[in-house]
Amino acid sequence: MYKLNYWIVVLACMTACKQTSRSREVQVNNTLDFDRTEVVTINLADLPTLDAGQVWQVMDGTNSVLSQLIDVDQNSNDDQLVFLAALKAKEQRQFVIQVTERADAIQQAIQTYSRFVPERTDDYAWENDLVAFRTYGPKAQRMVEEGKKGGTLSSGMDCWLKRVEYPIIDRWYKKYTDGGSYHQDDGEGYDPYHVGASRGCGGIGVWIEDSLFVSKNFTSYKKIAEGPIRTIFELTYTPWSARDASISETKRITLDLGNQLYKVDDKIEVSGSIPNVTIGITMHDGMGTAFADSLNGFFSYWESMDDSEFGTGVVIAPDQIIKYHEYHTKKKDLSQLYIVAKPDETVAYYTGFAWKKAGRIQTLHHWNNYLEQFAMRLQHPLEVVLK
Repeated sequence: MYKLNYWIVVLACMTACKQTSRSREVQVNNTLDFDRTEVVTINLADLPTLDAGQVWQVMDGTNSVLSQLIDVDQNSNDDQLVFLAALKAKEQRQFVIQVTERADAIQQAIQTYSRFVPERTDDYAWENDLVAFRTYGPKAQRMVEEGKKGGTLSSGMDCWLKRVEYPIIDRWYKKYTDGGSYHQDDGEGYDPYHVGASRGCGGIGVWIEDSLFVSKNFTSYKKIAEGPIRTIFELTYTPWSARDASISETKRITLDLGNQLYKVDDKIEVSGSIPNVTIGITMHDGMGTAFADSLNGFFSYWESMDDSEFGTGVVIAPDQIIKYHEYHTKKKDLSQLYIVAKPDETVAYYTGFAWKKAGRIQTLHHWNNYLEQFAMRLQHPLEVVLK
């Protein structure tokens, strides 16, 4: 009996040691004085190599944490493991990434999502649990240029106002193909947002003297990631002109679960020179309220939207900002709040919206507070230490 117990203890120790050598502890620290829930990114190169049939599982104590693998460089090998971490103000938490042959399945209807939409001409649409967006492709552009009905000529970004956490893109486009309309709110939300010739919510251009030069519709797309936590895709545009400069542009868009804003990494290649890259937010009839804080890098516009209220915003690193200005004109769709940024090879910023009827953000004050905290989170990212 003594020998049997001895070998049980030895085997248990061997198992524990093996598990420890095949797991890593992740320490996550929130240095700010407010709660935050964010995506933690771990490079797979920093983790032990998996054997055949094994997977990574993120643990919070005895609970499995929702995670996602991402192939960032699109070489058919995953590069990153991402998971959501919720931390109280000034809190430090420990997670464990362990190797297992069968990760506990976490079923979740709430997710991030994006796709090309050929059934509505050729939109590209994306969403998470809080917000949804779309923009327009080459067929929609050709229809306008050929004088056909139903086309759209715009590289602006459209907002779809959702008030449910589950995905609505496929549901609303099916409503459209079945003869219904997503411009009517049937309880999930709707699309009352007008883009037209404007930048919509966070489109870009180049401001020279008193004119904004912009691209036409995107011409190609590439989906990079999609899952419960993060969706990533790229949109490429035909080279366009800003006075004497020719610009090649590729947008990489990233949307995380739980965020009102999506990230844009706008890669700009220029033949010639440009004085800036300008991010625009449409002000529609100009009757709303614009707000700017260049010191902290956030900008907002709050307006009435049918029987409710609605806000758009941009967050950008302060050292990227040249200036901002409210541009008012009688020309249709061209009154906009402009954030004029340095013309770096890649201009990075966040943009998005909040709708009062969605129930989370109710006033301009709440919206500006959200944007300010978002800017602070970017300036003070979570401290992540892999042990």
